[in-house]
Amino acid sequence: MTHRLLPDPGRCVVMGVLNVTPDSFSDGGRYLSVDDAVNHAHEMWALGADLVDVGGESTRPGAERVEPEIEIARIEPVIKELSGAGVRISVDTMRARVAEAALRAGATVVNDVSGGLADPDMARVVANAKVPWILMHWRGHSKDMNSLANYTDVVGEVRAELHQRIDAAIQAGVPEEAIVIDPGLGFAKQAPHDWALLRHLDVFIGSGFPVLVGASRKRFIGRLLADADGTPRPPDGREDATAAISTLAAAKGVWGVRVHDVARSLDAVRVVAEWGTCG
Repeated sequence: MTHRLLPDPGRCVVMGVLNVTPDSFSDGGRYLSVDDAVNHAHEMWALGADLVDVGGESTRPGAERVEPEIEIARIEPVIKELSGAGVRISVDTMRARVAEAALRAGATVVNDVSGGLADPDMARVVANAKVPWILMHWRGHSKDMNSLANYTDVVGEVRAELHQRIDAAIQAGVPEEAIVIDPGLGFAKQAPHDWALLRHLDVFIGSGFPVLVGASRKRFIGRLLADADGTPRPPDGREDATAAISTLAAAKGVWGVRVHDVARSLDAVRVVAEWGTCG
């Protein structure tokens, strides 16, 4: 399934992360000013990003929520300036009110890490706007999600819970072709859960919906690359491993990857696309 507003570059889509927040886990505060955020987005777009994903609320483990007015104030001027310059924008938010403001400002995709659970009005906003909706697997807000990482069969349970969100979206009037799914690596997951989901991406791809993978710089990578004393690799040192995941995910057939370092993952997915045409 494809949606006319979803990028379709003929290879795995690369979505660049733009956190307009003071407290995101790897780049909090780096792009908090409008000028810094806009400049970084233009850099990612110039490198070849297919979407720039703009978020004004951190969803790192343990993060506290911010008021919707603050979230809107952070992202709205950035989205207006970027969309006016022709940059294709998705908005990373769990709030219908914030999504409405972002769509008015020029965003064309809603990336909802709660899969519609955090705000029951989100489905109405997306259906009325007729835009793609990325539904991520989610069990609770950042301050609670580590305690919710309990599974007997993580792949089967995540798949079933995502399909509940898909069914709810369709019942609310969101067309099937507007839906993208994301297994939610790191959200109410421990490292073994994340690796199991990656090993079984075919289960999610087989659903027929485009699949987005967001592994970039996450804790499970830092733990894999830990020092001899067990100290996790810092986020900035996880980029090569992130690109390796982008390579493998693209080879599996995912629709897109959400990453901080656009250049490395874009190189990776281009290699996969070319490899697939060889012979």
